[in-house]
Amino acid sequence: MHNEGDTPQGETAPDAAPSSSGLLTEIGQLGRAVKRLFGAQLHLLTAELGLARSAVSWMLLAGLAATVAGVGLGLTVLGLLGVLLATWFGSWIWALLVLAVLQAFFLLGSIVLFRRCMHWMSLPATRNEWSAMMRDTVQKAESGISRAAAQGDGREDRP
Repeated sequence: MHNEGDTPQGETAPDAAPSSSGLLTEIGQLGRAVKRLFGAQLHLLTAELGLARSAVSWMLLAGLAATVAGVGLGLTVLGLLGVLLATWFGSWIWALLVLAVLQAFFLLGSIVLFRRCMHWMSLPATRNEWSAMMRDTVQKAESGISRAAAQGDGREDRP
């Protein structure tokens, strides 16, 4: 057996530099692990994009269904209101006339709200922000075009 002073040969000191084949093996393993990781990430991204594409289709279908249901509900409520007004006035003509006036007020209110929103969009602060944003966009586009032209011709930008 071993004496206390004797140490097995493998336990004396670790190798200063691992062999090149061991390093290459580890680099290969690292490469495969990274490839597997990014492959899994790519697979996950593909699945999420497919789910998002499907969700958009279902959202459009749900929006259409909600619109149809909303129109149906509005017509039903108008019909019930017409019946109640006809019962109250004792005349269908008066009931329909009152319904037409109510719908005209609703339409006018919607038009006034729309015009007010358009007015808010045209206020000086909003106009200034809008024009500044458009100027910046045009300047960026022009500088990109001039850079592309300069790179294509081999010349620098000229003022």
